Amino acid sequence: MRKTAVLILLVVTIFSSCKKEKPSDMVEFKSGPWKATLEVQDNKKLPFLMEVMDDQTIKIFNAEETINVDEVTVNKDSIIIKLPVFEGYIAGRFIDSMTISGSFIKKSLDRVVPFTAKYGEQDRFEITSKSNHDITGNWETVFSKDNEEDKYIAKGTFKQNGNIVTGTFRTTTGDYRYLEGVLNKNELQLSTFDGAHAFLFTAQVTDSTLNGYFYSGNHWKEPFVAKRNENFKLPSEDSLTFLKEGYDTLEFNFPDVEGNQISLKDERFKDKAVIVQIMGTWCPNCMDETKYYVEYQDKNKNNGAEFVALAFEYAKTKEKAFTSIKRLQQKLKVPHPILLAQYGTSDKQKAQEKLPMLNHVLSYPTTIFIDKKGQVRKIHTGFNGPATGQKYIDFKKDFEDFVNQLLKE
Repeated sequence: MRKTAVLILLVVTIFSSCKKEKPSDMVEFKSGPWKATLEVQDNKKLPFLMEVMDDQTIKIFNAEETINVDEVTVNKDSIIIKLPVFEGYIAGRFIDSMTISGSFIKKSLDRVVPFTAKYGEQDRFEITSKSNHDITGNWETVFSKDNEEDKYIAKGTFKQNGNIVTGTFRTTTGDYRYLEGVLNKNELQLSTFDGAHAFLFTAQVTDSTLNGYFYSGNHWKEPFVAKRNENFKLPSEDSLTFLKEGYDTLEFNFPDVEGNQISLKDERFKDKAVIVQIMGTWCPNCMDETKYYVEYQDKNKNNGAEFVALAFEYAKTKEKAFTSIKRLQQKLKVPHPILLAQYGTSDKQKAQEKLPMLNHVLSYPTTIFIDKKGQVRKIHTGFNGPATGQKYIDFKKDFEDFVNQLLKE
């Protein structure tokens, strides 16, 4: 009997010593809904919603988009949330079990945006009153209308259900991804956060006009105006970037993550249709496009098309730039080479110097289609991602039809 008691005591002792105890000063990261807020200019708040799962991973929500975050570190009362693919991360401290205070940080750009998060809140923006209007439809938009240097056009496309509004703005160089918000009386508020973009749009609304401001983080603010126009179209994405007179092909020679110099003269590209993507690992539209290119290659293995990406990175060192490239390749399972074309800046004029045969590099991403003879056949500026709905579906069909045409030649 005594031996049995000793054995039971020994088992209990071993089990207790093996059980991982949470330090008494470790704050619990509560599972469930959290509302996060970034502070931008004019004392405006940029909200987004998160859900903390039981395994301490996080889901971030923007309209139809869900971003899965699996790099979360809690140490005593500190927390680091590293967003997937992009460099940006959140560093904060638990004020208590219901509140986090800290910053959203992008080191390479020296940007720090104040961040807070509250447990249990589930409304992105508060609904305070009935909407006076329904903005469902298309809107002809001009940003920075009175500044010729910064002025550009866009197409707003929105859906409204009661007070809730979703949609996006498409520009000539890409879209602003998944926007979500509310319309209270005449006041429109939309936001998105994906680890790179931190966008807030506010506007006063009439039946036929929007008049407001676009905030990007706490470093940029510009006005915009829009009017209803169901027939408005942006210029063709295939006409904005082209080869200069006297050029008929593309040439480059840049290193991959293994240090190998890659050029279009390499054997792997001979007698192949080649899709060259100008991109950056910091660019959400580039991420969306890369996801599609990975999907396309998975479905069309060994069909004779080759992909290669040229990365223009703002990371301050070559080592950090390659780290970002490797991270994107691993997260998105990219099968094609991503070459480092430039680091230290993502300036488009500097990028054009690396590809002097182009009239300009207008947008990240830009895709260049090259036929089996090595001739440039088409250059597509920007990318209409999944947030653009039918436009994204149309892009995929046009892309696949054109690649099939090149493959048959």
